[in-house]
Amino acid sequence: IPLALISFAIGMMIALIVALIRIVPRTGWLHEIVYRLARIYVSAIRGTPMLVQLFIIFYGLPSVGVKLDPFPSAIIAFSLNIGAYASETVRASILSIPKGQWEAGSTVGLTYLQTFRHVILPQALRV
Repeated sequence: IPLALISFAIGMMIALIVALIRIVPRTGWLHEIVYRLARIYVSAIRGTPMLVQLFIIFYGLPSVGVKLDPFPSAIIAFSLNIGAYASETVRASILSIPKGQWEAGSTVGLTYLQTFRHVILPQALRV
C-alpha cells in the first residue's frame, strides 16, 4: 500500500506539471524545447509496457552508475508511468472547460495564473 500511495502522489504531481507545460501557449524557444520534451516523455512512457520500464530503471540505471534498491526503483517507475497517463487526463479535463470561463476570469481582473487556479482548475478536477 505505501508503494501505491507514494507512487500515485508523485505521479499526480508529475501529471499536473506535464499537463500545464503542454497547455500553456508556447511563447519562446525555451518553452518550445520543454514542450517537446514533455511530448516525448508522454509518448515514450505510454508507448512502452510497464514491465519494460521497470526493467530499464532497475537493471538499466546501474549500468550508468545509478544503483537503486527495488523499492525506490518501483516508486520511480510507477510514478513516471502514472504521470504520463494522468497528464493526458488532466490536460483533456482542462481543455474541456469552455473558453468563456477564461474570459470571465480576465473580466473580473484575474491574471492568467489566478484564473487558472481559482476558476479553471476547480472545474477541471471535477471533470
